[in-house]
Amino acid sequence: MLKTPHTFTPASEPFSAALDSSVPPLRLLFRGNELCVDVEGRRVKGGERQDDDLVIGMFDGQLIVAAMAETAYAPPADARFAGLRSLFGVMSDDLVAIAGRAIQIVEWNRSHQYCGVCATPTERLQHERSRKCPACGHAAYPRISPAMMCLVTRGNQILLARNVNFPAGRYSALAGFLEAGESIEDAVHREVEEEVGIKVSNLRYFSSQSWPFPHSLMIAFTAAYAGGTLTPNIHEIAEADWFNADNLPQLPPRISIARELIEDTLTRIRGE
Repeated sequence: MLKTPHTFTPASEPFSAALDSSVPPLRLLFRGNELCVDVEGRRVKGGERQDDDLVIGMFDGQLIVAAMAETAYAPPADARFAGLRSLFGVMSDDLVAIAGRAIQIVEWNRSHQYCGVCATPTERLQHERSRKCPACGHAAYPRISPAMMCLVTRGNQILLARNVNFPAGRYSALAGFLEAGESIEDAVHREVEEEVGIKVSNLRYFSSQSWPFPHSLMIAFTAAYAGGTLTPNIHEIAEADWFNADNLPQLPPRISIARELIEDTLTRIRGE
């Protein structure tokens, strides 16, 4: 499962304040949703640091900074831009995880250059990750969108569904975004019933994962089937069915919390 390495320390202070090492910083250069890497996709090719680079943190004693390139920027001959998903299993998981954090920060910085209340140019604060309007005082922080994930069990079976946007044959646990005013538990009950028409009980927290596509926090649970007829809602869920360990469909990639949730739950069911 993709997770920020324990040797990474986040930071948001200016470059000059954070730079306390003779080791050159590692610069992550993005163009839209893509990262500049070498031709093989194994190494970062961010170029020389700039004064307006955003500090992301320290990783194994090296400062990590990031920036957003202009849309028309062309990479050097020995580099290319690649989506983070395409780097899973190619670049080290640690770097992909840090890049996933960085891309959310540089996109927030790019999209909050002006106040959303009065349109005044905003200023980046030094003591926290925030852009503040000098005119009306409105502050903007990096956006995080919490989403629930739930794997429903019924005896030795698990409920898997194929979202309408999934490749043919791929199934996963149910998932959906929280609405304003909801608790995560409220969202689990609502989303499961909305997507497949059943009720659940006995919610158990499993784990969470930052998912930078574009800025989600996946919060995963297991739950027990509590009634209702399995009825995919079609506009979100194309197909849904009960599976056991012997007849699993194609599952999500191992980098995702969904895969870990499914495998952990199947291991528990086998033990019981």
